Amino acid sequence: MKTHTVASLAKSIDHSLLNPVLTDQAMVEGIEIAKKYKVASVCIKPYFISMAAEILKGSGVAVGAVIGFPHGGHTTSIKFLEAQQAIHDGATELDMVVNIGKVLSGDWEFVETDLRAVVNICKARGAVSKIIFENCYLEDKHKLKLCEISERIGANYVKTSTGYGSGGATNEDLKLMRANVGSKVKVKAAGGIRTLDRLVEVLDLGVSRVGATATVAILDEAAKKFEKPA
Repeated sequence: MKTHTVASLAKSIDHSLLNPVLTDQAMVEGIEIAKKYKVASVCIKPYFISMAAEILKGSGVAVGAVIGFPHGGHTTSIKFLEAQQAIHDGATELDMVVNIGKVLSGDWEFVETDLRAVVNICKARGAVSKIIFENCYLEDKHKLKLCEISERIGANYVKTSTGYGSGGATNEDLKLMRANVGSKVKVKAAGGIRTLDRLVEVLDLGVSRVGATATVAILDEAAKKFEKPA
């Protein structure tokens, strides 16, 4: 079991700012929370990348963006352009949704071509690529094939969920994903990581990052638990 500190826990969190009803003010407040708590990144809606990059400049908190969100149904050319624009605007981490319908159809050539387009631009521009599976809609055979493809094309992470499907990260899926990609590919859990105990649980399963909206509650609880009073 890993030894956890408030700082290490913070650097495992991608603070999620993807709710469709977030106002500009709420987005700014969320970015400031990410900056204050020194998390790994914000995961933000594409139109707000430039503002996030400006606020987080020099903070050590990365700007992440979603591509093809939330259902992955954009054309490959649009996903490529979306990724290109996101990186241009200041994003250094991109979370891309697979085309869920194509995965369920078993059109693996399409799926690989679609994913490779975004992973390749990430490689060329020095950005981190994360492939979102949306496991709640998939069978294990689909998840295994996506792990294989993600590793083959050189993705940096495989990710369980968008957080907006019918289910989130499960221990079974996290174990399956960790066991079926090599050490160069990391695992991100998203959906349902709302408490310190749950965060620690998934990290102990081999997860490297989590997507979370409950960042403040989790890290405030961690501070009480792990930091001794002065």
